[in-house]
Amino acid sequence: MSFQEVHYRPAFGRVLSVVTMVLCAAAIGALIWDDPLSALRYAWPLVFVAILAWALFWRPELHVEPHGVTVVNVLRTHFLPWPAVQSIDTRFALTLQTRTQRVPVWATPAPGRHRALGLASKDFDGVGASARGPLGELRPSDAVSTPSGNLAQTIRGQWEELRDAGLLAAGEEPGGEKTSWHVGTIIALVLTAAAAVPGLAL
Repeated sequence: MSFQEVHYRPAFGRVLSVVTMVLCAAAIGALIWDDPLSALRYAWPLVFVAILAWALFWRPELHVEPHGVTVVNVLRTHFLPWPAVQSIDTRFALTLQTRTQRVPVWATPAPGRHRALGLASKDFDGVGASARGPLGELRPSDAVSTPSGNLAQTIRGQWEELRDAGLLAAGEEPGGEKTSWHVGTIIALVLTAAAAVPGLAL
């Protein structure tokens, strides 16, 4: 059985997070240079924005591996073994449906309207049957030329191969799904947001 292992982090998001953090650091440096005492009050909103940019745009990633799919989102990481996955959707973002939850993949939003208008039939070549609606329709976000569609098809291809081989039901474990919270990120955001309030209020 063939398998394509994938580790995906969006390049644009990483660039955006770095630019945002650099701008915030430069602004904090300017505040310290101009008035160190005032910087203690007014730098916190910039620290909060930098941490938020890192959480939103740098951290999200997707790992497709032989034992399952790992989705790293802003505040939580989900591990879904292959038997737990029941369907793969791309309506607003690549989303994995299990028996107990829907797990959106923050790293792969659906393409924008302008990108969708430029799609042609060849962009949907090779899309798996499980992607099609009741009338055989496909969404723009299913196009394999888009990140959401390309990764969705990678997951579908492996999922359909396991399903057709009869390996999904046989290996189903109700406790196989695992979710962990990013406690450090949550605490950092809450503390910096609280510290930023006095500076924003004046």
